[in-house]
Amino acid sequence: MALGMMLKAPLLLLGLLTEGLAQLAIPASVPRGFWALPENLTVVEGAWVELRCGVSTPGSAVQWAKDGLLLGPDPRIPGFPRYRLEGDPARGEFHLHIEACDLSDDAEYECQVGRSEMGPELVSPRVILSVLVPPKLLHLTPEAGTMVTWVAGQEYVVSCLSGDAKPAPDITILLSECGDQRWHPHLFSVTPQTSDDDSDSRTVNSHPRVTPQSSDNGQLLVCEASSPALEAPIKASFTVNVLFPPGHPVIEWPGLDEGHVRAGQSLELPCVAQGGNPLATLQWLKNGQPVSTAWGTEHTQAVARSVLVMTVRPEDHGARLSCEAHNSVSSGTQERSITLQVTFPPSAITILGSASQVENKNVTLSCISKSSRPRVLLRWWLGWRQLLPMEETIMDGLHGGYISMSNLTFLVRREDNGLTLTCEAFSEAFTKETFKKSLTLNIKYPAQKLWIEGAPEGQKLRAGTRVRLVCLAIGGNPEPSLTWYKDSRTVTESRLPQEPRRMQLGNVEKSGSTFSRELVLVTGPSDNQAKFTCKAGQLSASTQLAVQLIFLPWPPKVLGFLGEQVLVVTAVEQGEALLPVSVSANPAPEAFNWTFRGYRLSPAGGPRHRILSSGALHLWNVTRADDGLYQLHCQNSEGTAEALLRLDVHYAPTIRALQDPTEVNVGGSVDIVCTVDANPILPGMFSWERLGEDEEDQSLDDMEKISKGPTGRLRIHQAKLAQAGAYQCIVDNGVAPPARGLVRLVVRFAPQVEHPTPLTKVAAAGDSTSSATLHCRARGVPNIVFTWTKNGVPLDLQDPRYTEHTYHQGGVHSSLLTIANVSAAQDYALFTCTATNPLGSDQTNIQLVSISRPDPPSGLKVVSLTPHSVELEWKPGFDGGLPQRFCIRYEALGTPGFHYVDVLPPQATTFTLTGLQPSTRYKVWLLASNALGDSGLADKGTQLPITTPGLDQPSGEPEDQLPTEPPLFLFPSGVSGKTEAESEDRVRNEYEESQWTGEQDTRSSTVSTTEAEPYYRSLRDFSPRLPPTQEEVSYSQGFTGEDEDMAFPGHLYDEVERTYPLSGAWGPLYDEVQMGPWDLRWPEDAYQDPRGIYDRVAGDLDTLEPDSLLFELRGHLV
Repeated sequence: MALGMMLKAPLLLLGLLTEGLAQLAIPASVPRGFWALPENLTVVEGAWVELRCGVSTPGSAVQWAKDGLLLGPDPRIPGFPRYRLEGDPARGEFHLHIEACDLSDDAEYECQVGRSEMGPELVSPRVILSVLVPPKLLHLTPEAGTMVTWVAGQEYVVSCLSGDAKPAPDITILLSECGDQRWHPHLFSVTPQTSDDDSDSRTVNSHPRVTPQSSDNGQLLVCEASSPALEAPIKASFTVNVLFPPGHPVIEWPGLDEGHVRAGQSLELPCVAQGGNPLATLQWLKNGQPVSTAWGTEHTQAVARSVLVMTVRPEDHGARLSCEAHNSVSSGTQERSITLQVTFPPSAITILGSASQVENKNVTLSCISKSSRPRVLLRWWLGWRQLLPMEETIMDGLHGGYISMSNLTFLVRREDNGLTLTCEAFSEAFTKETFKKSLTLNIKYPAQKLWIEGAPEGQKLRAGTRVRLVCLAIGGNPEPSLTWYKDSRTVTESRLPQEPRRMQLGNVEKSGSTFSRELVLVTGPSDNQAKFTCKAGQLSASTQLAVQLIFLPWPPKVLGFLGEQVLVVTAVEQGEALLPVSVSANPAPEAFNWTFRGYRLSPAGGPRHRILSSGALHLWNVTRADDGLYQLHCQNSEGTAEALLRLDVHYAPTIRALQDPTEVNVGGSVDIVCTVDANPILPGMFSWERLGEDEEDQSLDDMEKISKGPTGRLRIHQAKLAQAGAYQCIVDNGVAPPARGLVRLVVRFAPQVEHPTPLTKVAAAGDSTSSATLHCRARGVPNIVFTWTKNGVPLDLQDPRYTEHTYHQGGVHSSLLTIANVSAAQDYALFTCTATNPLGSDQTNIQLVSISRPDPPSGLKVVSLTPHSVELEWKPGFDGGLPQRFCIRYEALGTPGFHYVDVLPPQATTFTLTGLQPSTRYKVWLLASNALGDSGLADKGTQLPITTPGLDQPSGEPEDQLPTEPPLFLFPSGVSGKTEAESEDRVRNEYEESQWTGEQDTRSSTVSTTEAEPYYRSLRDFSPRLPPTQEEVSYSQGFTGEDEDMAFPGHLYDEVERTYPLSGAWGPLYDEVQMGPWDLRWPEDAYQDPRGIYDRVAGDLDTLEPDSLLFELRGHLV
């Protein structure tokens, strides 16, 4: 039994030892004496870490060493507040715990065990604790968060700096495109640069070079730093605003045949330029001269558009219409041109030649059409008979057209007299139009027979005998003019005063085709053997005998010019000129020869000249090219003579040079230069006009007018904006018509944004269903670019909720910003519109707010006054985003109660208040209201005092004017607005909308009795007060104690609410207000806040049925 026990004891000891060793589980790599060793660890700055150390001899002294520095066995490790020993020392756990690691903790650590009875001195292997320091920030140049403007194609350097990191971060440059990120294809590789300090932290600075392209506009350039110490890379970015020129303009021709148009056609040509930043500036030119500078832009579609509207004229044929597009970074102007091919009919048909001719002779006529394109054909008609022309000619005409000419020669007879000769022009291009010219033939033919009736020839007559002779003729064209001759002298009735009347000559009389003229004479001695002859054209008839006359010869003289010879002849262009000749020669000159500039003028005449038989030179259709010296050469058998005559052709002025437009900066000086071609050139022929509607704007007193030779100048000193506009140079040298030329003076100035009060605040419902439009209008030259910010942050116009349209017209520019789906949280903000051009910038602020009550109107004033009426005018305030209407409150001094009149139409800003009494003093107030309530009184509650004139005083209206509309009256206590006899009359409601229910009200009526409460007030505008919005600001309430300065912060009709309270809602009727019939003041001690009263009514209305309201509150009191 003892032996058994002895055998079991060693086995038990062996089992215990085996179990203890199994529990320690010391690995084979752990040095003897340690059951846990520290390992190399990596930790991010700011995190905690624990270095493990397990000792097999728990009773030993254990401490840690950091880079050879012993930290001591104290578990709290003095001097290192972030260090402590963790674990159970009884179990041999001496783990080093470090809180909030920083770069100073990056070191080598070892666990040391001191010598003890339990074991020898032990030292663990050294381990390294690596502390990773993440990059704190990125410094990006240009500055992050900004918008950087670059020009496409130019190279720029970007600096991205990341410092104090361990290890050095990896810098990556990315370009954000539509939410994705991609490598920028134009960036160079990133080269890290180490800082100069000795720490392990690294600083990386990259300097990539960027060449932006147009496709990069609006994208984010992102600098990204990644590090093992970061869970996600840190980023810094800025927005790239790449300026690049626009695309080529495109002209959208309306039709298939580009450039082909017809005269008189209204042509609308859109020109579109895609792209560009900024968007393109467009202008239209015709033959290099600007004709339209109006264009618009659509930022969402990145397109600029300009429409040229013109009426095509014949002179536009061959015109080159060009649309030019450029912006601030364009290297040149991009142009798209169209050459017009204009089809136009002849403007007139002209027949040259005389339609009057003697019978049995040829008539030669020429028919000429004005220029047309294409050419027209000509044909002749005599009555209904077509005549064949002798010759047809086509010549080049104006504006690229053709002139058609047809020559006609035909024999005329007397039966053709009075027929219509027509020249007709026709062409396939003008099938629906007829062009013709007609004239009436006048064929001359003599009388068929001529004879004299009277005393028989040879009959002896006694002196003093009265003889009647009648000359008769048949037919003839023109009608024969019968002329009497006595011997060779024409018979007239002229005589000396002392001579008796011996002859009486009658007028030509016509009877059918027979013409007669009577000669009655009393014979005398001078009539003896006299021959009386009657002539009608080539026909003549005579009686008695003829007297023979003998002519004596004139002795000849030597050829020579007389002293009265004209040496200078003045003519007007397109007129006639006669260069006369005064020559005395015997024998007569054999020939007159004229030469001009070395060329001899044909003696037989030419298209524009003829040499008369007297030798004079007759010119017609004179042009300025005919101006100069003409030489005359005369010759007869006795010798020759020569003379020089100068033809001075005066012609109307023509403006040759006029710079349009003429530009000048505001405050500068400039000359508007007008150069002309004219004859004569007079010192005072230049005058200037300024074109404008206002006569004051047309004054040129502050401008200097200079004239020297053919050049006139209008000199402007210290140019002002008011001087910009159209000027007209007028040149008049006495030859019509005066020349006129228009020139635009463009005064360049920095933008000036208009600040109209109604536009500085815009209201819209912030329920994400409404939209708002912000208007920004500015003046400036040159063109203006608009930018928008919201609360100082540039507005992202790529956001589909924002749409911006820019319009330009001359020097006026507008930007319309439309905000869709207005959100109170996002869009109720201060929007700033900035207008910029090369001369400066200007801006205006527009507040987008919630819909609210209107602002008070202002500027209430009297326009006119009569005994029975007054016309008022005011300026409306901000309408709160809803339609507003106006109400006039007035009272007559000495009469209790206020009168109220609604302004109709509701949005009117002028109104005639009628029903007034003559010679009466009144006080007038004005306020506005909309669906959300009333504004305060106009002009801060200030009254407008007026006094109507008496009936005996002059006024602008008839004295018997009667009220056109009865006002609403407030009656004193105990006075009824209607008698009992009238109580059954039904009063029709003036308004169809009930603001109690928000629906259309029925035609209600009220019955007034003597028991009705005092101070009736119209309730047609009464509405419960809505809860105030966040944007509404409470204003002070109360009264000053003086009636004329009384403020009405609440609803206009608060008194009605106090007069007719709901049952059980307010208490006694007169608790709030105690008023006598003539006391118009609120008692200060009994005053209650009308807004509070109003709110209680609004709160009670929701719980009441319509039938529970007092009868008086269901309709509108009148």
